[in-house]
Amino acid sequence: QVQLVESGGGLVQPGGSLRLSCASAGNIFSAYAMGWYRQAPGKQREMVARITTGGSTNYADSVKGRFTISRDNAKNTVYMQMNSLKVEDTAVYYCRADSLGLGTSWGQGTQVTVSS
Repeated sequence: QVQLVESGGGLVQPGGSLRLSCASAGNIFSAYAMGWYRQAPGKQREMVARITTGGSTNYADSVKGRFTISRDNAKNTVYMQMNSLKVEDTAVYYCRADSLGLGTSWGQGTQVTVSS
């Protein structure tokens, strides 16, 4: 498993932007597919965006065109740029690392609140 630490959450007005970061300890970051998930109060955790080891991405329909996931293997970090934020994007956002051979790890989460 790998240790993950998220940062970049906060309070933003509707229409605003935030960039989340997830830093990984260790030197095998490039072997993991990475993802961002979120969980709003009273709701199940859901996938927001994922990026494979080769850089292919996929997004939840609700964030397509607004969120962009990227990774920098040299910095052991995955990012998610969130633009045009909506009130319904309010949630705790979690970073996840997946590898068939190395297992799955989760970060501790970072709160994103979109409110006027």
